[in-house]
Amino acid sequence: MRNKNMDVVRGIAVLGLMYMNVYFFGLFEFGYVPQPTPPLSDYVIQTVNLFFIDGRFRTLFCLLFGAGLYIQWQRYQNITILKKRLKVLAVFGLLHGFLLWAGDILFIYACAGWLTCKYLNADNSIIIRRAWQFLFIGALMSMVLMLVEPYVVINRTDSAFLQSYEQTLSSLGNILGTNALMFVIMIIAVPLITLWMSAAVMLVGVYLYKLNIFDDGLPTASVRTVGCIAFLLSCLRVLLEYQHFQLAEVLKEPLNWLAALFTALLLIHIIVKAVHKDNWITIGFMRLGRMSLTAYISQTVCLFLLFKIVYPHWVLSFNRIDYLYLVTVLALIQYFSFWLYSCYFKLGPLELVWRKLSR
Repeated sequence: MRNKNMDVVRGIAVLGLMYMNVYFFGLFEFGYVPQPTPPLSDYVIQTVNLFFIDGRFRTLFCLLFGAGLYIQWQRYQNITILKKRLKVLAVFGLLHGFLLWAGDILFIYACAGWLTCKYLNADNSIIIRRAWQFLFIGALMSMVLMLVEPYVVINRTDSAFLQSYEQTLSSLGNILGTNALMFVIMIIAVPLITLWMSAAVMLVGVYLYKLNIFDDGLPTASVRTVGCIAFLLSCLRVLLEYQHFQLAEVLKEPLNWLAALFTALLLIHIIVKAVHKDNWITIGFMRLGRMSLTAYISQTVCLFLLFKIVYPHWVLSFNRIDYLYLVTVLALIQYFSFWLYSCYFKLGPLELVWRKLSR
């Protein structure tokens, strides 16, 4: 029987991913590039992003993915079945990454899931110890790479940005070629950083599921502690955002992973407590969460068409508030369209394909 709390969290997370990913659909290697003099809304929205969005929904997905692996292992008692599902997911990820968007998470999750499978039958103490060890390895690798990478601050008037815009978006061939190159770089980074970070969070997801956190929420005594840690780490991350020196860049990524982890724990607690009261809003998120793979890929298709084909000039004119308006409209459309779709079908089209290929 499905855990409806996890479906609701997954539905919220898949919509939240758009708010984080949208900035990278114009020029992936640059992300959001501000104007020479950014509007005040840029600073406000970025602060909100760093507290509640950046990495938070990705972490929610990692936690849910780890818990999902454990649920499937309990059901089948056969690691071979899980690994076959992960292989199919990896193929989905490679196709998604090479053809549409270099920021794909499916391939990363498949690789991290493979590592996580080694510990599904382990004791809780081993699981949580491995999680912290993997998190430390990922953080260390991230810091080392950032130490050797030159740090530069650019805006939309810089020649490197404008030249990349002209070259990348000049033709469909250049768009696909540049995207494929970026994805190759991402794949190289997987074993260095992302694999360890993602596997760490997945193991925490297994640990949380075994403690019934997805059913009951956090223990009352832990809620305040988790909330305070999440707030303090997020504050530190915000303070580093506008510090223009190498050490700040080195600390940003590992600090953000930690802040995202504790924020995600708090979000799970809040959502689990709210879901006890069924209403049309939570039911809609639950239905969306059951089709998260289809929802995730459909987001990519939509944003790819908008930023690469139909309105490529948006990357030159959009401020953060414009991205916020756009994604909010798209999120509402996706929420209600999947609600309608779920009235007639139990599985999304990609979930159905994944299930059939995994047999």
